[in-house]
Amino acid sequence: MANLWIHALTVFMGFFAIMNPIANVPIFLSLTEGDDKKTTAMVASRALLLAFLIVTIFSVAGKLIFDLFGITLPAFQITGGLLVFLIGFHMLQGDQSSVQHPSETGKKKSPEAALSVTVSPLAMPILAGPGTIATAMNFSTGENFMEMAVTIVVFGVLCLITYVLFVSGEKFVTYIGASALGVITRMMGLILAVIGAQMVIAGIHGAFGLGAG
Repeated sequence: MANLWIHALTVFMGFFAIMNPIANVPIFLSLTEGDDKKTTAMVASRALLLAFLIVTIFSVAGKLIFDLFGITLPAFQITGGLLVFLIGFHMLQGDQSSVQHPSETGKKKSPEAALSVTVSPLAMPILAGPGTIATAMNFSTGENFMEMAVTIVVFGVLCLITYVLFVSGEKFVTYIGASALGVITRMMGLILAVIGAQMVIAGIHGAFGLGAG
């Protein structure tokens, strides 16, 4: 039971750092600028539901995907870890990684397509980008079914937290201020870089039969 709690905490910190709901609040506000509260809430709920489904599918079908493409867990851990580390490194520099966030042109939308941002770029790649998927699969590819279930539940909890932050985004940004938002982003970047490095270490240990990382 203690191991499951530790796993849940690790998963939560990993997802929180890479999904970074706090730093994504301004992005969400820019994507829904000019929309009424009902539309904003609908965009947030649909995008988060889609992100949850994407992560769940990759968590459950991770082994099947591995077998289908002949991918080994160590190889995925190393590649995914490098990807996660890269995103964290960009966050530490105060930048947005191109693999996790869309370009400026991708953020623009016409007034008549208020819900078009639900799938892209909001659900993918902002909420369920490559780094999030890599993290989900890494946490769900063990032999313990409970760990996979905990991973999915924890991501669901994070989606609920993100929804609350999104619908109350304007108040949140005004309350904490832009400078505090930058500090939080860099802190999440550090955590993310460490998690990425740990994934790489675990992958190397598994690839060369060195035991648990």
